[in-house]
Amino acid sequence: TPPAGSSLPTLFAGLALGSVAVGAVQQRRRAPRSRATGPARRIAVAADGQVRDLLLEDAAEPRFPILSRRPAPEGTFPKLPSSVRPGVVTGQALVDLLDWAKENKFAMPAVNCVSSSSINSCMEAARAMDAPIMIQFSSGGAQFIAGKGLDNKEFHACVAGAVSGAYHVRALAEQYGVPVILHTDHCAKSLLPWFDGLLEANERFFKKYGEPLFSSH
Repeated sequence: TPPAGSSLPTLFAGLALGSVAVGAVQQRRRAPRSRATGPARRIAVAADGQVRDLLLEDAAEPRFPILSRRPAPEGTFPKLPSSVRPGVVTGQALVDLLDWAKENKFAMPAVNCVSSSSINSCMEAARAMDAPIMIQFSSGGAQFIAGKGLDNKEFHACVAGAVSGAYHVRALAEQYGVPVILHTDHCAKSLLPWFDGLLEANERFFKKYGEPLFSSH
């Protein structure tokens, strides 16, 4: 029997609407997801009932995601190839930059960094000279970045420290407005497990952002 104060037509109408809603949800779950051409969006309902449209970062966004909503800094490098921009240089831009240096018969400094402070100092110097720079990590320097408290079994701390340093460079190189070649130092045969870990990090980064984490090794 229907609840007191209600009518059968109203009850049936409510049941019908509920069935339609359930069917729509089930159909949406079964339907294949199409690839979005722009940034994906989602709707969130706050506790006060207000509906908000939340912009999600596009997975194809080439810039580092932490600061990608801010305008990209523009470097002033009129003599560099047009493909070279502020930030970590990879792919064809890296080839163009190295060819340009070779043609002009000069070398770029490559600095082994062991902390965020030394990384920042390199980028500050590059900005002051309005020039590109190479920032690189050795296995020992990478372990130092990770800290003594992190276990280095199977080169875990060395890998984690180098990846952490690479992310630091990626987060700030654009903000300093300088092109950076992100590199690693010598790798003896005994250090190959460290190198393998960095290659895995490159692959994971590439799958998400379309370029490797490091410029080269």
